[in-house]
Amino acid sequence: MMTTVDSAATADERGQRKIRVGRVLSNKMDKTAVVVIERLVKHPQYGKYVRRTTKLLAHDEGDTSKAGDLVSITECRPYSKRKAWRLVEVLRRAEESGKAAV
Repeated sequence: MMTTVDSAATADERGQRKIRVGRVLSNKMDKTAVVVIERLVKHPQYGKYVRRTTKLLAHDEGDTSKAGDLVSITECRPYSKRKAWRLVEVLRRAEESGKAAV
């Protein structure tokens, strides 16, 4: 006999989706943004911290992100072969490179 408390606990654990923060590298595809996530990993032998990057394809329904934006993405069902992340929000806009400094 299964209690409702046990099933509710497993549903809560299963409902936790990964959320990552990264920078938009490219948004040239339709409704898709390439997001780069950087992390520091300690080298096993030398102990120095090495920067590692991961490129993920994220679904951007309204094409709201631009290259250089800091965005938050979350896991979702696969949209295509390589795209299984969805853009949640733009945390910070990229600086406009064409503007003159005042």
